[in-house]
Amino acid sequence: MSAPKLLLVEDDPALAELLEFRFKSEGYDVRQTPDGDEALVLAAEELPDLIILDWMIEGTSGIEVCRRLRRNKDTAHVPIIMLTAREAEDDRIRGLDTGADDYLTKPFSPRELLARVAAVMRRIRPALAGETIVVGDITLDPVAHRVERKGQLLQMGPTEYRLLKFFMESPGRVFSRGQLLDGVWGTASDIELRTVDVHIRRLRKAIEIPGVKDPVRTVRSAGYSLEAV
Repeated sequence: MSAPKLLLVEDDPALAELLEFRFKSEGYDVRQTPDGDEALVLAAEELPDLIILDWMIEGTSGIEVCRRLRRNKDTAHVPIIMLTAREAEDDRIRGLDTGADDYLTKPFSPRELLARVAAVMRRIRPALAGETIVVGDITLDPVAHRVERKGQLLQMGPTEYRLLKFFMESPGRVFSRGQLLDGVWGTASDIELRTVDVHIRRLRKAIEIPGVKDPVRTVRSAGYSLEAV
């Protein structure tokens, strides 16, 4: 398996050098920049497997970089861990609402960041490598386009399949309708938000097994997530 590609966006030279050294020592292919505008260019040139993004950087701010990455269909799925000196709860919520997968406040232990990145990579590597993805009692083979639940082959349309795969690549994460629209249909789509609800209902029906809990969770005023059951 190839080395995971990591994009490090940090404008503190000492911290950037330390993190780059630590991640390269762990086998990551690291590209680093202190500039938000360059980060967007680098992400477009070579899609990273994960992005470590500081909030306060040169050029375009980290929060805006995160927002633009999530709006781009090519980078919408890439996990983002934000670094910041901001400790206010509102700032943490804003970062997560913008699309960050995790949030680490400075000062932090490099070992903790390494552990968080490793946890994310363990989750996403099967999807990146085309390997079977398993969440709870659902198994998805992205090569054969085959989905099973409790050993039972499931039949579903192509949109429901893409929606399920999108959920399974980030189990437990709550996605808004807008995020699902961008991630599954693409930012150029003219599909209406309410269409997402229709396909969620179809997905639920496709994976339904009598007597077994529905793994698709509705989070009021927030969106949907897929839970392991």
